[in-house]
Amino acid sequence: MIAMQYSFTLPADYDMSIIDRRIRDKGPLLDGFPNLGFKAYLSARTSEFGSRDNLYAPFYLWRRPERAGDFLCGTGFQALTRAFGWPQVKTWIVWEAQISPHIAAAAFATRNILQTEPHAPLADLRRAESAEAEADLAAGALASVSGFEPTTWTRIRFSLWREPPEIGDDAQTYRVGHMSLAR
Repeated sequence: MIAMQYSFTLPADYDMSIIDRRIRDKGPLLDGFPNLGFKAYLSARTSEFGSRDNLYAPFYLWRRPERAGDFLCGTGFQALTRAFGWPQVKTWIVWEAQISPHIAAAAFATRNILQTEPHAPLADLRRAESAEAEADLAAGALASVSGFEPTTWTRIRFSLWREPPEIGDDAQTYRVGHMSLAR
């Protein structure tokens, strides 16, 4: 599996109803996309939940990495780049993905990107991140994904929730506008 996210930082005075409408209109187009675990259509507004910026930042969990390539080469991503520009697409190799059968009820998401120290014991980190994902589900998360990226040595913790969770200053909280799920 592979996790993927790109993000667009929008001006502070940007009319975020444009993003809400885009999510409402375009969100269902990826419902049932082959080998998509899920796509969470995410947005954040300046000052809401501590966000410093207005953001449009979809998050994907792909069951097969080549399907991420199919999506990025497709017409939907091409239309997105025409509308918002050419984003940096971040990807992480998934260490753990815990998904509740109630994932469709997700209304909020949290994302932490953590730096991995040089020569850190990766097997130990993987076990700890997997335990974090399981703990998030036990605490009410509807999905929890952990993974790592070995070029910049970052780790990701991503979770979906029904209600906005209490989080630390280092996490980004988003609203979920739509969930595209595999059938």
